[in-house]
Amino acid sequence: MLDPRIALRLRNVGVSYQRRSGLFSRKPFWALRDISFELRRGESLGVIGGNGAGKSTLLKVIADIIEPDLGAVERGDLHAAMLSLRIGFIPNLSGRQNAILSGMLMGIRRREVERNMDEIIAFSGLEDFIDQHLNIYSAGMKARLGFAVAFLSDPDILLVDEALGVGDADFKRKSSALLREKIKSDKTVVIVSHATAQIRALCDRVVWIEKGVTKMVGSVDEVLSQYGDDDLTAPRRPRARLARKRHPA
Repeated sequence: MLDPRIALRLRNVGVSYQRRSGLFSRKPFWALRDISFELRRGESLGVIGGNGAGKSTLLKVIADIIEPDLGAVERGDLHAAMLSLRIGFIPNLSGRQNAILSGMLMGIRRREVERNMDEIIAFSGLEDFIDQHLNIYSAGMKARLGFAVAFLSDPDILLVDEALGVGDADFKRKSSALLREKIKSDKTVVIVSHATAQIRALCDRVVWIEKGVTKMVGSVDEVLSQYGDDDLTAPRRPRARLARKRHPA
């Protein structure tokens, strides 16, 4: 049984795909291999690594979108929702229709999404575009819509896949502030980002993945110093909160 203080635990998780190696043969390609870590409630984790490292695959495993071939993911009865610009958006549907669909994929009843549609529109700032097809939306507009629906779903574990790197400065400030509020309210957040400034500002710990394998798990400063963090002037997340014990040992 999972300790109630633990939001998420991965044990030796592996995900493989079949890759063609010849005209009639295929061999397994390991997108993730032997990934292990755990997160406490109210903790935030940054996930870093190069393109194709397996970061998005990791979030899909945590969100139960794909099932690992090896190992186990434990999260008790906690609900996880994934915010990604590449999942859950259909270009030939309107923003309103996509909001309903995304909400339902996150486990919200259609009626509840419709009841809160005014709030979704106000948060996203898409009043003039909500009934337009998504194929005219910029990446920033999609991110604003996705964030509005994700925060309505109020998941126990929020997974953010590169969605903080798009949109204007005002949206980035607003979304970062809301993520901080989520963390303070004992929610767990996992953020995939190439922006070390965001990782420093929002995360307690970092896991570094390359070619599907964990290279390092540790504190933000420790991992980013090895990863090659050039943004030394980025605002740091206050460490006072980390010193406070949330739960008895």
